Amino acid sequence: MTTEKKSFYISTPIYYPSDKLHIGHTYSTVAADTIARFKKLLGYDVFFLTGTDEHGQKIEQAAIAAGKEPKEYVDKIVESIVHLWEVMNIDYDKFIRTTDAYHVKSIQSIFRKLYEQGDIYKSYYEGWYCTPCEAYWTNTQLDDGKCPDCGREVHMAKEEAYFFKMSNYAQRLIDHIHANPNFISPESAKNEMLNNFLLPGLEDLCVSRTSFQWGIPVDFDEKHVVYVWVDALSNYISALGYLNDEPQLMDRFWPADVHLIGKDILRFHTIYWPIILMALGLDLPKQIYGHGWILLKGGKMSKSKGNVIDPIELVEKYGTDTLRYYVLREMPFGGDGVYSEDNLITRNNADLANDLGNLLSRTTSMVDKYFGGYLPKARYFDTIDTDLIQMATDVPFVVAEYMHAYEISNALAHVWKFVSRVNKYIDETEPWVLAKDENNQARLATVLYNLLESLRIIAVLISAAMPQTAAKMQEALQFSEEAMTWQSILTFGKYPAENKICPSGALFPRVMTEEEEKRIEKRMEKEKKKMEKNTETNNEIKAEEVTEPYPPFKETITIEEFAKVDMRVATIIKAEKHPNADKLLVLQADLGYCQKQIVTGIAEFKNPGELVGKQIVVVVNLKPAKFRGMVSEAMITAVGDYETFAMIVPEKEVQAGEMVK
Repeated sequence: MTTEKKSFYISTPIYYPSDKLHIGHTYSTVAADTIARFKKLLGYDVFFLTGTDEHGQKIEQAAIAAGKEPKEYVDKIVESIVHLWEVMNIDYDKFIRTTDAYHVKSIQSIFRKLYEQGDIYKSYYEGWYCTPCEAYWTNTQLDDGKCPDCGREVHMAKEEAYFFKMSNYAQRLIDHIHANPNFISPESAKNEMLNNFLLPGLEDLCVSRTSFQWGIPVDFDEKHVVYVWVDALSNYISALGYLNDEPQLMDRFWPADVHLIGKDILRFHTIYWPIILMALGLDLPKQIYGHGWILLKGGKMSKSKGNVIDPIELVEKYGTDTLRYYVLREMPFGGDGVYSEDNLITRNNADLANDLGNLLSRTTSMVDKYFGGYLPKARYFDTIDTDLIQMATDVPFVVAEYMHAYEISNALAHVWKFVSRVNKYIDETEPWVLAKDENNQARLATVLYNLLESLRIIAVLISAAMPQTAAKMQEALQFSEEAMTWQSILTFGKYPAENKICPSGALFPRVMTEEEEKRIEKRMEKEKKKMEKNTETNNEIKAEEVTEPYPPFKETITIEEFAKVDMRVATIIKAEKHPNADKLLVLQADLGYCQKQIVTGIAEFKNPGELVGKQIVVVVNLKPAKFRGMVSEAMITAVGDYETFAMIVPEKEVQAGEMVK
């Protein structure tokens, strides 16, 4: 694995601003961002490009309908796209717009160059035209008389146009594909392009239009505007300063290492674009990778179907890194992924809240409790540590292999195997048992050090995919930027000795599905009716006869029924006010073996600050319930009201998680 300084150029498609970007578009850019961040982590000189394709008949018509000039119309939409990438924490190096002056200059120069060398000629085009796709089709290409790409109606059109002689370069492209097996990925995409388009023979490509004006004018024939195939595709080199006055980056970054695109635009990127580059005398990209779609149960997401999933709404509900993790983990290499909000919630609760978040909070709370946040230098390693350390040493190399192949889902899956192994290590070593014997302090410090070091390695491994989470872990573990480098995780034991940690709360709040909420509401309603019935049947004392200040005893239960109530001692490690309810507090309770969130109505009795570090008795086996949007997984025990309010606490400090008998 090399960390020497090398260049790396990755791009996503430039998005058409007439379409609302949905979670499917988000995958492409999040994946490219993750790859770019990973390459930077390894020391590469990275250029990551994205942007917007802003010309064409659709834009012109939409602007007229809105009573605006086309540029004014697209400016507003582009703002929303830029905002989305900010929300998704996309760290691109350049955002290109095809209306940028430098891009216009490049396109006019490219078009003129191709015309002057005889690759472009003027003629007439007549055929079936799809306005939304801005594409002409022959009779044989139509699908049941409709556009084969989008399924919409087409109409017959004829206009003067310039054409590109595609057939002149077809065999050269076929030879290049055979000589470079990874040029088109995955393999299924390569076979489709060869068998369905290249081998049957290419027709000349229409590269200008006269039926609309919103485009880059052909500077030697201004009734024509340059068509999308030359305009949009050439952004990959105009952004590097090709034939314009921008900083010249062609020598530094071209050819591109990978164009990461959706499989629906493979033909344009794997046939039209390489042939244009060949005609310009430029090298071809090293790889064009066509990823799958994020599908719904009803098929592909599209604005026309009205089934678009808005990523900004999902971020508002679940957070940026939860959505980033979900789309990256759910998309298999080269295949389609299926979106389900229940699956997103499951990933959040299982992988993020329980496996990773709970691991961090358990570890930091134990370091804080047993050693006041500082681990002593004394170490005592045991054979049980060997397996964990070996996996920690191996995992960066496996992850890097997957990432270099753009198999992000497999890379994350392997990281989470390590997360599971670290959680198992806690169960194997039982630090809460070690803490009871003063003679085991060196061993306890060793176990906790191994946990902290493993968490540091995990933070670095996920930093490309989940940068906000990695930063939070770094803050909790309080290690330097030097310890956040890729090189630092290739050797186990780089976590600084005697480092002061900062106890962590929940990284990812648990979320309840709608089905779970309905089940809980149904169960609570059933319990309420049962209690009302029992009260009517068993309470023979009438309200007016009660003279004592206390309510009557509840219905008698057996010892077996009482044994079902699981009460444990918990240490409150975090307390804050509920964001949507003045009377509620949200507590994070450490139970030694796990952490639970408690939403409780004691804000009028207790301030959050006085609760942190306090041990209380909680009921841990209640079914979760949701209060004003936040899930409560346990219940505190308390007596009194107002001035007499008091929580039930152990007589002396005990191990968190001890059962109340």
